[in-house]
Amino acid sequence: MSLSRRGLLAAGGAVGALAATAAGTGAATAAPAPGKGHGRVRTGFDRLAADGYALLKGEKVGVVTNPTGITSDVRHIVDVMHPDERVDLIAVFGPEHGFRGTAQAGGSEGRYDDPATGLPVYDTYLKSGQPLADVFTASGVDTVVFDIQDAGARFYTYIWTLYDCMEAAALAGKRFVVLDRPNPVTGRAALGPVLDPAFGTFVGRREIAQAHGMTVTELALLFNARFLAERPVDLRIVKMSGWKRSDFFDSTGLPWVPPSPNMPTPDTALVYSGTCLFEGTNLSEGRGTTRPFELLGAEGIDHRWAAAANALDLPGVAFREAYFAPTFSKFQGKTVGGVQLHVQDREVFDPVRTGIALLVTAKRTWSGFAWRSDNWIDKLTGNTRVRTMIDAGADTDEVVGAWAEDLAAFRAVRKRYLQYR
Repeated sequence: MSLSRRGLLAAGGAVGALAATAAGTGAATAAPAPGKGHGRVRTGFDRLAADGYALLKGEKVGVVTNPTGITSDVRHIVDVMHPDERVDLIAVFGPEHGFRGTAQAGGSEGRYDDPATGLPVYDTYLKSGQPLADVFTASGVDTVVFDIQDAGARFYTYIWTLYDCMEAAALAGKRFVVLDRPNPVTGRAALGPVLDPAFGTFVGRREIAQAHGMTVTELALLFNARFLAERPVDLRIVKMSGWKRSDFFDSTGLPWVPPSPNMPTPDTALVYSGTCLFEGTNLSEGRGTTRPFELLGAEGIDHRWAAAANALDLPGVAFREAYFAPTFSKFQGKTVGGVQLHVQDREVFDPVRTGIALLVTAKRTWSGFAWRSDNWIDKLTGNTRVRTMIDAGADTDEVVGAWAEDLAAFRAVRKRYLQYR
């Protein structure tokens, strides 16, 4: 990508001081009532800024972020911090899709200087361990700050960027600060299979559930205590105020920015932890449509799939026979048949169970069903059981029951690190 294109994409970032918000850091008291024009939830950044960046005083700071790192009045945190004399921001670190979000899935923006601020932007994508530690060292920062909106699923790569950056910061002797944002699909429960470490990849490094039901600060605490215990990072967290575990994103009052190009709305996040499993098949997961992960299909599928899925009477969801033509990715430019998920009661909807049910019924109603030849489904589910059980004819209840013991154990561990009620 040319520098001039980056400049056009970055030009929308306004510069200015952050409006007053709730004071405090990780252990701070509850914030005052929101000001005019703001929602009731204050992000970790809003609280950090309202405290005058006291947690970062005297430190050279670098930020791991992307387009979701915004204030409640939709200014990017980098554009806000850069001119503020109370914080010494000297570097930005971009994840998958890049700092300004110009790259598609599996891509990043590389190393460049941000046209809006002049700050050096370093690429973290697919870097870990000592190579990533060397990036932090070369940047000259003392403290690495993480502020990215998660989607609530184990295979959404930003939480593993968090993990990799924590590990690298420890290796480089840097302090690490995590600014919290809501889990958009609530933090009520963990769902789905727990990853077997033998299947660790960038879509799942360590042993957490497929839908983890945690915020990024809670994950950071768990990672540091359990998975990085031999060399923990010097970790600080800045919690939100006003967020409850039962909150869906639309109840927070916060603006939604797509965390990645195929996560356009909070509705996408609601189904993603289940329907992303179709990345491991020869069906389209809806990339290249306006409803990614809500539309699923392939050439040759007809009304029978939707009928079979509806016959299961899954809680909170119905399936519509649908036809669509993806503009990129699988079946680009071809009309395919399949289903659209319609979540009718999100309080009882189980995305992971629904994803398994759709895999089971797709295989039973369409003779062309196949797993990706690289068994990517095993990386997404974190084991071979889902694939092998479905191939052996198991039904939805049998597949879901197979992870019950592992999930119960993870839920017990998870409980120790939860920061909100």
